[in-house]
Amino acid sequence: MEVDEVGGRWTFSRANEGYTSCGPVVEMSWHRAGVLLLGAQSCLPVPEVPIVGGVGSVLLSMARMGWKLCHVFRPYTVVPKHVVEALCDPDWMNAMHEELNNFARNKVWTLVERPRGHNVIGTKWVYRNKQDENGLVVRKRQGLDFGENFALVARLEAIRILLKFASCFDIKLFQMDVKSAFLNGEIAELVFVEQPPGFEDPKNPNHVYKLSKALYGLKQAPRAWYEILRDFLLSKDFKIGKVDTTLFTKIIGADFFMCQIYVDDIIFGSTNEVFCREFGDMMSREFEMSMIGELSFFLGLQIKQLKDGTFVSQTKYIKDLLKRFGLDDAKPIKTPMATNGHLDLDEGGKPVDLMLYHSTIGSLLYLTAYRPDIMFSVCMCARFQAAPKECHLVAVKRILRYLKYSSTIGLWYPKGAKFKLVGYFDSDYAGCKLDRKSTSGS
Repeated sequence: MEVDEVGGRWTFSRANEGYTSCGPVVEMSWHRAGVLLLGAQSCLPVPEVPIVGGVGSVLLSMARMGWKLCHVFRPYTVVPKHVVEALCDPDWMNAMHEELNNFARNKVWTLVERPRGHNVIGTKWVYRNKQDENGLVVRKRQGLDFGENFALVARLEAIRILLKFASCFDIKLFQMDVKSAFLNGEIAELVFVEQPPGFEDPKNPNHVYKLSKALYGLKQAPRAWYEILRDFLLSKDFKIGKVDTTLFTKIIGADFFMCQIYVDDIIFGSTNEVFCREFGDMMSREFEMSMIGELSFFLGLQIKQLKDGTFVSQTKYIKDLLKRFGLDDAKPIKTPMATNGHLDLDEGGKPVDLMLYHSTIGSLLYLTAYRPDIMFSVCMCARFQAAPKECHLVAVKRILRYLKYSSTIGLWYPKGAKFKLVGYFDSDYAGCKLDRKSTSGS
């Protein structure tokens, strides 16, 4: 590894990939424990648990990848695409240290010799910024991603019922987050994973980690975490929902407490806020929790809990949607469909990108849970996903233009309103002459 020192300043570069660092630089120094300290204003704290390999391991790994050490530039808020970019930002570096410390505290894995005859799962760092309802970064999160996973999660319809119920009975909802939730679940299977990129043990670079607990990306990880949380709540006399198994309730005298689980996010509220504080303390004693506060942003929903009711909108989601599909500068329109908006198969029409059409329809369908005004038009366009043509894409873009015009529209749940279930059915009587299927709903 070539090292160029210029007044204690460094950069990373990799010529064969055309990567060139730029921008202001910060000084870099070494700590006896092998912990990287970047500048006086943005130093990284000494890890609570010594990290195998330390910074020397990081730089050694980078040298193996062909990186040349020269300067380290100032932290930035852009989500890094490569571990080397993350190493140049003290915030991301600190987050990676914190994550590995969580692994050590929870005794997630043990460094062992590479086993023969066993599959070893590769690892990579995954970075993302966690944002609030205004798109501002709340904190930076990351994990190790190894593949597909699944989880028991609350449906959007269940969230709507929860918000309506809370508003009717004047219950203020709060939100908390479980830090490194999946690390709490134990696994019975024998699983080995590669060492995290940039943090390999210099003495045992070919060793692997044997997992004792669930880790991000393992298919059994979400299930293992859910079972841990479920068993804990049931042991505290909570009742689990018969239909929605992510809803837990508890009656305490004349008061009522409820909490809704969405993987590692928990929404909770009570007719007596004292029980909310007690619930937060109880969860913090058992798990490492992060109390977010009053529920204001959840799954793309902007939630305003006001004195006379609760207002739910998806303004930020709509803005992100318009930007994603290149319509943020499009002209707004007052209706989601033209008055003569008849669509047919248009077999002689020009085909459009199938992936683009599918992703647009999918994004719009997510909106329909809180925007019933676009339900009919979205479902109409969704019928042509097998072979979409240009006329169908034009109709979809019109819906997006309408959303730009009406981005602040949402659902209003007034307080004190009667909480009663209203059932209905959808019948169309062959309104669609193409295939005689219903088009008036989803």
